[in-house]
Amino acid sequence: MKQAIVARTDIGMGQGKLAAQVAHASLSAYEKADSQRQRQWKDGGQKKVVLKGESERQLHELSEIADGQGVPNALIRDAGHTQLEPGTVTALAVGPAADDRVDRITGDLSLF
Repeated sequence: MKQAIVARTDIGMGQGKLAAQVAHASLSAYEKADSQRQRQWKDGGQKKVVLKGESERQLHELSEIADGQGVPNALIRDAGHTQLEPGTVTALAVGPAADDRVDRITGDLSLF
């Protein structure tokens, strides 16, 4: 079990903003998973990777693939209180799910 968080590299988020958006994405996708997946992922150490995303379009496409494969996911939109315009898509979390299911969706992306 793992989770992959894809964060956009094209919008110039600072390190703190990036960390907050990744955290929002991770928790939001976790909350969408069923209780069995939640338990398995928590018991397995909550494995996660952070990957580079190149655009808003890419995150939407990955989310649609995850939806089609029944993998919990969450797109995150910034509230716009600091660095970004309100509604800016910043990150996508895919999973928790079996490693191979997450890899089928995000396996071609580079580590952040």
